[in-house]
Amino acid sequence: MSTAVEIVPDDPVRSKPPRASARRGNTYLTTIGLPVVSLVVFVGLWQLAASSGVWNETFVPYPSTVWAAFVDFSTTHDGVRGYQGYLLWEHLYMTLRRVFAGVLIGIALGVALGLAMGTVTWVRAVLEPWLTFLRALPPLAYFFLLVIWLGIDEAPKVTLLALAALPPAAVATTAAVLAAPVGLVEAARALGASRKDVIRDVVIPSALPETFTGIRLSVGIAYSSVVAAELFNGLPGIGGAVKDASNYNNTPVVLVGIFAIGISGLVIDGLLRALERRVVPWRGKI
Repeated sequence: MSTAVEIVPDDPVRSKPPRASARRGNTYLTTIGLPVVSLVVFVGLWQLAASSGVWNETFVPYPSTVWAAFVDFSTTHDGVRGYQGYLLWEHLYMTLRRVFAGVLIGIALGVALGLAMGTVTWVRAVLEPWLTFLRALPPLAYFFLLVIWLGIDEAPKVTLLALAALPPAAVATTAAVLAAPVGLVEAARALGASRKDVIRDVVIPSALPETFTGIRLSVGIAYSSVVAAELFNGLPGIGGAVKDASNYNNTPVVLVGIFAIGISGLVIDGLLRALERRVVPWRGKI
């Protein structure tokens, strides 16, 4: 006795893939909506804290007061140009110039040292303790020594930022080189590749993703050291402006400087991530 089997067609509503517009809406909500909501919540909590009266306005100014300080910092008002004679963008430009020079030197040396340490055992044995020692030092621990050696001009600032950026790049590159796939290395050698060819065609491409992570860490650590780097003769400069304003309990200007450093840091990190997606498009796909 045969039994008829009824074939039920798929429900077109249930089997239909999500629309592209819905996916875009979810993406916008995640990348734009949630950050905006968090910003609104932050400003609201800040306003409540300032208006509660628990803290003096010198310590917790109103958001409107900080906004007014930002406008004064960015314009010429009542014959006063910005802060200490420089506009906000001029302070930020000088800081970014110092950071760029220091980070470029530190990352170039760090990646080169990391590549050498990852491929030559005795180099790693010699340099690794020194890198660990340098990485453990806070910037202020050796900044005053740099001032004694190099003076108070640009040299100690750029040197400090380079020393802050070097260890993360070197450590990340070393770890990435050591983690190169052994199977690919042996296959390249079996096909007749020289040591130079293996490093160029196998080791470096496999190490690039983690190296970029180290570069992002280096930029972040150097940027977080910029206030220390601009302690002496840091005007114009965001760190110098923050230091100078703190001497006079000018909290609104200090907060403007902190926000300028943080927001520009977010922009720089976003640019680095975009560059990473272009240079290392295979990350997370193999």
